[in-house]
Amino acid sequence: MSQAAPHAIDARLLGRVDYAACNQAMQDFTAHRDEHTVDALWLCEHAPTFTQGLAGKAEHVLVPGGIPVVATNRGGQVTYHGPGQVVAYPLLDLQRRGYFVKEYVYRLEEAVIRTLAHFGVTGHRVEGAPGIYVRLDDPFSHAMLAQRPQRREPGSPAPQPDFTGLGKIAALGIKVSRHCTYHGVALNVAMDLEPYHRINPCGYAGMATVDLSTIGIQTTWNEVAQVFGSQLITRLAP
Repeated sequence: MSQAAPHAIDARLLGRVDYAACNQAMQDFTAHRDEHTVDALWLCEHAPTFTQGLAGKAEHVLVPGGIPVVATNRGGQVTYHGPGQVVAYPLLDLQRRGYFVKEYVYRLEEAVIRTLAHFGVTGHRVEGAPGIYVRLDDPFSHAMLAQRPQRREPGSPAPQPDFTGLGKIAALGIKVSRHCTYHGVALNVAMDLEPYHRINPCGYAGMATVDLSTIGIQTTWNEVAQVFGSQLITRLAP
């Protein structure tokens, strides 16, 4: 999974890595990179870990039990990482790639949607809530959601996210420092989903969380990582 210079991405399948060590490695990479540093994409999974974003509130961590809660400098609230989840960390120079943060988030979500489509699943965006969702009653339906992002009149209030009938299958949490990105997006493949009941995922009480396995897709971590990595390289191109 590579791309020709000058906009190359050094993509690596890292397998299982320690969250804290990976978090530090991303920060070190970003702090020491310069205009000649090749962009990177790390694909990995972590041991069970709750991570709390900069906006995180302690009350959204309900019953962590023996799972560690790690404070991070990414955006967003609390989420869960665990075995059977493909976590993608794009380490990009957005200035060099020629797009801004809002476009970057859109491209990350589009890579998830295209990866799900590879397995026959329809992913959806929800207005006001980053990440990708699937219909719980029919994950393969192409019908548009009423709560999809739509054009708003200037000055109109942002709508409250509506998760009716939906399960979250991919979560985003990013950090941009000096126009360079780290942290990223996590796609649920075949997990123990019980730890999600110990938190309010992304700060939303009672939000349903799913993975490919629970909606009937039998695949492997490696296959999803390969497809997802390829989609990210394509969607994140300049």
